[in-house]
Amino acid sequence: MADPRRQTRRDVLARAGAAALGAALPACRAAAAPAGGSGRWTVGIYTRPWDAFELPVALDAIAEAGFRHAGLMTIQSKRRLVISAATTPEEAGRVADELKRRGLSVPSVYGGDIAVAKGLQAGIDDLRRLIDRCAAVGARNLLMGGTGDATLQSNYYKAIAECCDYAAEKGLGLSVKPHGGLNATGAQCRDLVKGVAKSNFGVWYDPGNILYYSNGTQDPVADAADVDGLVVGMSVKDFLPPKNVAVTPGTGQVDFPAVLKRLRQGGFTGGPLVIECLAPGDLPALLAAARQAKRFVEELVA
Repeated sequence: MADPRRQTRRDVLARAGAAALGAALPACRAAAAPAGGSGRWTVGIYTRPWDAFELPVALDAIAEAGFRHAGLMTIQSKRRLVISAATTPEEAGRVADELKRRGLSVPSVYGGDIAVAKGLQAGIDDLRRLIDRCAAVGARNLLMGGTGDATLQSNYYKAIAECCDYAAEKGLGLSVKPHGGLNATGAQCRDLVKGVAKSNFGVWYDPGNILYYSNGTQDPVADAADVDGLVVGMSVKDFLPPKNVAVTPGTGQVDFPAVLKRLRQGGFTGGPLVIECLAPGDLPALLAAARQAKRFVEELVA
């Protein structure tokens, strides 16, 4: 039997047959629904749970689950990312059209690496292109993954510092999150953000990664104290030992009420909460998990 996680949109539509003609209707109804969250919070979900499928399948599912906000991350494509520094203006335009058709806004884009290994200017050029592509799809924040190579770290964050003003002109914030290597903890992210010292560069918190990269030993509630005043968004990601983040939020080890309470204490009292991972499964299972995760986060901030 074919692996359902490796099917293209054509495969999905072919299997659906005549029912595919009505597939857009739930998405349209979802697009007309009120935005997720409770006022000042924006509840969204990344494309990552659907990264075995092409972008239209992911966006259809996101809209059908009732979301109005889609984070752009991994997807089934030649580059494995919806948006990257290699994305052409024409490709970004097609992504923008797909989003518009479903009434989806973009609180966050993860665009992969920048070419600082080729030199500072190459990294700056890559990041400016990435900023342009993010602006083309109407994104509000570009999430940077950081670097685990100490020899590249200086140029990586110099490139960010050089591009922050350019991003601000496009209405775009930049952020770094706990992502292993040299930015595995809140304290490390804090020091990196303070080193760049730009008002539109902050921390995108990720409690699941705090546990993942510490092998379950670091408490994200305690870690969150190190990013007071710097958090601009959060990847809602859970964790199960020994090393699993493909978990539907609320079913794992992260104490989300306590994490959010500590982040609020530090000044994060509103903003994007974007679900990053779900328990893996076929399209119906992912849809059910997405709806479950949405209810969980909305109740968390109600």
